[in-house]
Amino acid sequence: MLSIGEFSKMCGVSTKTLRYYDEIELIKPDEINPENGYRYYSIKQLKKMLLINRLKSYHFSLEEMRDMLESEEDQSEEKLCSAFHRKRLEIQEKMNALECTLKQINSDILNLEQGIPMMSYMESIEVQLVETQPMNILYLRQMLSMEDYAAGYGTYFGRLYEKIAVGNLTMLGTPMTIYHSPEYNPAGNDTEFAIPVKEIVKGTRDLPGGLCARSVLKGSYSELTSVFAKLREWIEQEGYELIRSPFEIYINDPHENTVPEDSITEVYFPIRKK
Repeated sequence: MLSIGEFSKMCGVSTKTLRYYDEIELIKPDEINPENGYRYYSIKQLKKMLLINRLKSYHFSLEEMRDMLESEEDQSEEKLCSAFHRKRLEIQEKMNALECTLKQINSDILNLEQGIPMMSYMESIEVQLVETQPMNILYLRQMLSMEDYAAGYGTYFGRLYEKIAVGNLTMLGTPMTIYHSPEYNPAGNDTEFAIPVKEIVKGTRDLPGGLCARSVLKGSYSELTSVFAKLREWIEQEGYELIRSPFEIYINDPHENTVPEDSITEVYFPIRKK
């Protein structure tokens, strides 16, 4: 048996963390002295603690780790492998996002060194007046935080595609997202995922057509806030006002597109003259 201090030293984990892991039942000491409350761990628990450290380095949450350790005890290799695949995809998406950020920083540095204002790219964002046609959309509406959006695109569009397949519905356009919240809320934003379909069935609704200010983003979704800002500025300058929720139409499926630079997104602001 190892004291909590010895176990801590061998595993590179503080005694405070070990006590917390005991509290949440992630890893419990094999023995607790009833007289003084001292915790003792067995040699065989070293392997489990090292596995916890490995999972932590993969950025699994404590809850995820607890589920995985239960699976490991059940020798459910399939469940563990599935969790690893999901985490690998999540890490790859974060790496792609960081790569885009790095490219943007490099571009900003180059512009600044050449005396070009950092935000001058806003002038190159084009705005057009267009008339959109009414659409019948199959939709799912959900409150999502910023952290939920990446997973949400796959989850909710996936459910819509499943409904289309099961109902043998006819798609009439590419996926779109409609933003209903009147202001940004980090805790959650009212977001509608939709796909235009021909059939009017349960779960569909009418999306009105009309006059819109439109801009097209070619590249990473991280630049969408710039497009939104440009559209809002243009609407004010030209004497229009926003009358319905803005929406995006994805020319490439956001769930399947793996190269951010290849993304094409149309952004629409429904408007009218003041």
